[in-house]
Amino acid sequence: MSSVSPLSSVSKNVRQRVTPEEWEVRVKLAAAYRLAALFKWTDHIYTHFSARVPGPEEHFLINAFGLLFDEITASNLVKVDIDGTIVDDPTGLGINYAGYVIHSAIHGARPDLQAVLHTHTRDGIAVSAQRDGLLPISQHSIGFSGRVAYHGYEGIALDLDERERLVADLGDKSVLILRNHGLLTAGVSVEHAFQQLHGLERACNIQIAAQAGGNADLIFPPVEVVAKVEKQAEVFKSGDGPGVARHWDALIRQLERSDTAYKE
Repeated sequence: MSSVSPLSSVSKNVRQRVTPEEWEVRVKLAAAYRLAALFKWTDHIYTHFSARVPGPEEHFLINAFGLLFDEITASNLVKVDIDGTIVDDPTGLGINYAGYVIHSAIHGARPDLQAVLHTHTRDGIAVSAQRDGLLPISQHSIGFSGRVAYHGYEGIALDLDERERLVADLGDKSVLILRNHGLLTAGVSVEHAFQQLHGLERACNIQIAAQAGGNADLIFPPVEVVAKVEKQAEVFKSGDGPGVARHWDALIRQLERSDTAYKE
C-alpha cells in the first residue's frame, strides 16, 4: 500500500502570496538545506536552519518536521512567529518544537542576525563533548579564535526558559557550540551563516582527524600567531566582505550541477 507524500500537498502559489524579498530568502534558505544534504551534515529529519522573514513582523522560516534536508524547497518552508504560532505551513507537518525553542531564542534576542543554522554532525558533536572545545590547531579553527561561545547541555531543548540561558551564553557572538549536542552559526544573511558553518564544520573535521593520531603530540601555534590570525579573520565576523558572496556563488554553482529543485 503506497502512502501519499506530504510534498504532494504543498501549495503551488506560495511564491504568489509572499513578497519578492521573502521569496529570495526562501530560495537561499532552501539552498542551504540542500547544500547541507550534499555535504552530509544532516541528522535525518532532525536539526534545523532558519531565516528571518524581511518586514516588520517577527516571523522566521524553518523546515517542516518530517522532511529530509534534500526535500526542502522554497515553497515548503514553514513560516512561524516569535511566539511559536504557525503563520503558513504548506505541508501541514508543523515544526520540530526543539527547533522552535533554539531558533526563536536567537531571532528574538538578536535582530542583527538574519539566519541561524544548527547541525548534529559526528565531528561537531565530538568536539562539543571535549572539555577544551575547539582547539587552535589548524588555520580553520584559529580563524574562529575569540569568536566561539559555548552553551551547556540541558537535555532536549523543549523548555522555553532555556532560551534565556542560551542567549546569555551566545552574548554578542554568532558562533555557538552546544555542549554534547552540536554546532550553531548565525549570520547577517543566509550566505554569511553558511560560510561560518562551512568553516566550523571543517575545523571540527580536522581536529578529530588530528586527535586520531593517538599519542602524537599536537602542535599549538604561538599565542602571537593566534592573535595575528584572529585579527586577519575579522573580515569573516561581519559578513560584509566580498568573500561571503564569492563563497556562496561557488556553493550554488556546485549545488546546481545536480540539484535545482530547491528553487521551486
